[in-house]
Amino acid sequence: MNPELEELVAELENTADQLRAGDLSPEDAARAVERCAELAGRVGAALEAQAREPDDALPGQEELL
Repeated sequence: MNPELEELVAELENTADQLRAGDLSPEDAARAVERCAELAGRVGAALEAQAREPDDALPGQEELL
């Protein structure tokens, strides 16, 4: 996993932990939910981009294209 993705996942986990703790005010909880959605979108985009990168470990892959 690349460092950017690891950072996003860690922030997502921390924000989710704050929500699960139940110590946030309703306004802060709403902001945390929005932040989780934003982070999840960024993680998804990063994973999709990573999946689209050519894998040099697969010889002959370019021949299939």
